Parts: sequence; structure tokens; C-alpha cells
Amino acid sequence: MERKFDFYGSMPRDVLNSYLSRAVTHSGLCYETGTFEDDLRMLLHEGAKFIGRAAYFWSRSCEIGKYFRICRERAELAHKADPQLILQACVFECINKQQVTSIPIPAYVFEAFGLTPEERNFNYDAMLYPDGRYVDFWGKDSSVEDILQTETKMWIYYLATAYIDAGYEGIHFGQVCLIGQDDRGDFKNWREVIAKIRAYANEHGRRRYVLFDAHQLGNLRQDTEMFDYNAFPIRLQDVPEIQWECCCEENYLDSLFNEKDGHSRPFIVEFDNWGKMSEDQLGKPQVNNYHAWGYDEITWFTKLSPERRDKFLNYIWDWVNERYPEGWVQMPSRRCLVDKVKSVWESANVEKLNEINKFEHVSYTIDEKGNAHITRWNYSANMPSDNCPFGMGDEDTIAEIFHREI
Repeated sequence: MERKFDFYGSMPRDVLNSYLSRAVTHSGLCYETGTFEDDLRMLLHEGAKFIGRAAYFWSRSCEIGKYFRICRERAELAHKADPQLILQACVFECINKQQVTSIPIPAYVFEAFGLTPEERNFNYDAMLYPDGRYVDFWGKDSSVEDILQTETKMWIYYLATAYIDAGYEGIHFGQVCLIGQDDRGDFKNWREVIAKIRAYANEHGRRRYVLFDAHQLGNLRQDTEMFDYNAFPIRLQDVPEIQWECCCEENYLDSLFNEKDGHSRPFIVEFDNWGKMSEDQLGKPQVNNYHAWGYDEITWFTKLSPERRDKFLNYIWDWVNERYPEGWVQMPSRRCLVDKVKSVWESANVEKLNEINKFEHVSYTIDEKGNAHITRWNYSANMPSDNCPFGMGDEDTIAEIFHREI
């Protein structure tokens, strides 16, 4: 298949498939990673073109002006290195009270919803489910927003358009059915917001088109108006006979691997993160369970040896491509974990570690030989080096897979 990455104003299906065939998940590339230069080097080496979750925030509060300034600056650097890159930002099913209430609502956001502009900040309480559902769902003052509320619509519109202005050409909307639990059926309210964001992208987007996706369920998987492609966790199945072994299986749980979803439109499957089971279940095979040996998918992946990670990436790429002509694996590049990973940097550069810590938290101790014993809560596919001392070394495998002929 010839790879095409040029588009403007719309995206032909062959171009969409080209981008999805070069998709990676590199969480926080444009804000929270402390190894941005080496991350960008790796992505160019791999031939990655679609950088998933490059910018996002979850339940934390950050100074929004600084946040979008860094997001924009890093997007500009990435596009200078490769103008064809699509950077994806995320608008998640989580609002943080301190974050929300610190942000003034721009006039254009009011106007997009036919409202008279006011001088006020976003109202956290006005975004919540009126009956108290999902309040503090993610911890104190961190809740799921309700799409039926006008304040929620304005919040989602504001974030998406701010990312578009910063150069992002992909938006992931998270669990739309959780935000829209009372909107199911026709998804009227979600459709309203998505249509407004799409119109904004067609006028202000870097190439006048922005890809939309979400972790959607049900009939939205076949919807052709709201989202451009399907995206979902892999849904791995444990192989009890071999410790840590997992495989893919058609019609397993709610995965995209079925006749209806797998052939309805292009899709990607990702190594998702969400948590782990109780301590007594970790490392034990599970039956008909969303976890992989008790862990989420990306944390399970880090439990494998380098040789087994190489083998599994090749296996899942071939397994998906053999069954689904428009199905693709979003390769793991950088992603948060539920178990810490440890590494050793011999003759460490402490100044470099402290520089990394300005953007992400890395715990370390220095032994009597000057070696750094590093503890981190993120997976990185980078080759280990002085520029990324905790890299797990999977980038060459990903590069080889991406450059295969399909």
C-alpha cells in the first residue's frame, strides 16, 4: 500500500489509513515529557506520523496559559522536524475543580453557543450530573462532566479549539458514553458539540481538517458523522499455560475484533492504561477479564523481557493486519503505568536527571560508583542513552514494523 500523508480541508480514506498505519501512543510528548528532543528523534527514526495523546491533562491542575504555551512551542518544533506529523490532544471524561474554575471563558466560546459573552470563569458545579452521578468519581473535586449541561459543552469546545489553535490535528474525546450517559440514542448534545468543533477546525485548523476519535461503544462505532475512525483498547486474552503470555481473539469481550466493528471503518487498537487488580491476583491468568495477568495492557507489556516485547509487537501487528485490511496497531511509545519501572544509569549525569524532573517526576538515588538507580511510572520505547536513560529499547522493533510493505 502506498503511503500518502498530504491533505487539506478533508482527508481521503487512503490518507487516513496511511496515518493510522504509522500511529503511536506517546503520552505527554508536548507537555510532560522531560526527554522531548530524544522522543522526537525516536519518532522520526521510526517513521511515526500520528502521535496519539501528545497533549492532555487529567485530574491535575496546571496553569493554563503556561500549559498551552508549551504545547504550542513543542508542536511547532515537531512540525519543523516533520510537517506531516499529526499531533493528537485529548479532552477527557474528567474535570478538576481547581483547574476548571481558574480559566476565564473566552467570548468566542459564548458566541458559539448563542450566548452573550460574560466576564467569568468556567463553573465546575454547572458541569456535573444534576443527580450526583460521577461526582468525585476520580477523587475529591475530580468528576465526570455531563454533556447535557451547556457549561460542559462550552468546556469541551474551549479545550478542543484551544488545541486546534496550538497546531493539533487530532482530538481524542475519551469515554463519550460516560460523559453522555443521558445523551445515548441520538447523541444529540454530543453531535452539537462535535459539529461546532469540526466547523472551527475547517476554518482555523493547521491543514483545515482535524481527526476526531473516542473510546466509543455501541452504534457510535458505525457512526460516520461524529468520528473519523474507531479507537479502542486491545482487550488481550491471557494464555494460562505460559506465564505472562497473551493473545488476541476475535469476538472477545467488547473488542473491535469482530465482523461488524472490524470492517465498518478504519480503526486502531492501543495498549491502554487504567489500573490493576488486587495484589493477590497479579501475575495470575484471568478468564474473560479486561486485565492482562491482572494489569492494564501497557503495564503488562512492561513485564515482558525485551525479546518477548519484540515478539508480541510483531505478533499483534500481523494478527490484526491479516484479518482487518483497515485495522492498525497504535504502537506503544510513552505511556503511564500502574507499577513503577526501575532502571540503572551508569555514571549518571545528575544535572540531566534534574533537568528531566522539571517536566516529569523521576525518582533516583546515586550509589557510591556514581550510578543512578531510577524509578519511574512511565514506559518509554526509546533506546536507552544519556538522553533517555530509562528507555526500554523497543524503538527499532517499531521502526522495522512500520517500514514493512503491506
